[in-house]
Amino acid sequence: MAFYDLSKAARTALVEKIRNQLEQAMRCGKGRDCVPYFNDADTYIRKAAYLGTGRLYVAEPDQRTAVLKVLEQLLTHESFYVRQTVVNAAGEIGKNDFKVVQTFFDKGLFDKHHSVRNAVIGAVKKMGEANPEPVLQWARRYLHHEDKEIRREICHGIELRGRKYPQDILPLLKELEFDKTARVRNTLVHVLGQIAYKKGCLPIVLSNLKSWKNTALVADALEEIIDVHARYKNFAVLTQDEARGMVAEYFSF
Repeated sequence: MAFYDLSKAARTALVEKIRNQLEQAMRCGKGRDCVPYFNDADTYIRKAAYLGTGRLYVAEPDQRTAVLKVLEQLLTHESFYVRQTVVNAAGEIGKNDFKVVQTFFDKGLFDKHHSVRNAVIGAVKKMGEANPEPVLQWARRYLHHEDKEIRREICHGIELRGRKYPQDILPLLKELEFDKTARVRNTLVHVLGQIAYKKGCLPIVLSNLKSWKNTALVADALEEIIDVHARYKNFAVLTQDEARGMVAEYFSF
């Protein structure tokens, strides 16, 4: 039976069972006993597993070494589900202590399965919002990687921090302004749009874009910024016309 086919009480009991069994397995260093939950086909079972792992690490300082050792064991598991759950668990830990889990992301970025690489993006988003300084320092190392997908994934991964604090990620985004790969360029334009429609963000983004040299890319970004104010009109602070007017104050093409 799928997780959300259960009653609320049954779901609560199952989450508690998962946490208790994972805690026992990790205390004993038995990574294999975590596999049934880390490898479950149900997304919500795996989510309960990685959230429970993160909470154990935070709540039980004396178990942190044991938790990390088990995650290291499972990072090379043959199942991409297991590796994906490991990365997500590392992301929960990295929201408070990125240094101890950095290697999980160094490896996960190059995993053969896209689900694991996507988990890296999602984890970087969460960690970057909660613990930005070390996460953004790490991300910068990969901005000019020879693999275009790595550059694209890093660009996408730092987006969430920029929705509240665009000034934190704009210097990193600027390093990609002359990237010649279409997928990287498209992601860059997308991210610039995504960090521009929240309260107080548009003037910061526009002011920064004034210093960019790639005028063609800036023009595309401005078009995306104006368009996103229509697509997300229920969430944007400004109307599309207001956004268009502000863009005109900064730029005249």
